[in-house]
Amino acid sequence: MRADTTRASSSAREIESEIGMPSSADPVAVARRLEALLMVADEPQPLVDLATAVGAPVAVVWQAITTLVADFDGVDGTVRRGFELREVGGGWRFYVRDEHDPVVRDFVLTQNPTKLSSAALETLAVIAYKQPITRSSIAQIRAVNVDSVVRTLLGRGLITESSTDPETGAINYETTGLLLTHLGINSLDELPLISPLLSDGQGGFDDVA
Repeated sequence: MRADTTRASSSAREIESEIGMPSSADPVAVARRLEALLMVADEPQPLVDLATAVGAPVAVVWQAITTLVADFDGVDGTVRRGFELREVGGGWRFYVRDEHDPVVRDFVLTQNPTKLSSAALETLAVIAYKQPITRSSIAQIRAVNVDSVVRTLLGRGLITESSTDPETGAINYETTGLLLTHLGINSLDELPLISPLLSDGQGGFDDVA
């Protein structure tokens, strides 16, 4: 019986190795996979979701997260990075450190001087009139996926993450002062009423959940 158990354990390890699944006892391998996942994450990722994604126990993932945070923060002699791994709204995500916001914003604006697409302008209008608003709510109003458009608007500095929903952890977005500058107005109160632009002349976005 013991021999069968040993063979089964050995086979499981071989399968994990073949498919690239890290051993739950290898926090270094788990940390590397977490880095890769978080690099492409648009929203903060809960610990349980990350554990499921990398196929490791929550305790091991927590250990790996703690190690990554310390590493990026320059603890124990490591080099402090220009980004940080931060917990926001019950999840984890990479963020540019506050002191580097100006250089990143200037770079993005310099490298992306082209006009916004129609999809970006429509999404920006939804955010301007409905802020603060989550990405899923924007997608519901526009009836399309808005992930890439929201990333574009964030990169242009026209919108920013304002808060997180206390129940779902979803990020709320709002417009920035840069939008007011581009529009030549002093506040959002100066935005034109949207109801006259609608075919039925009433309602605006208020009738859309």
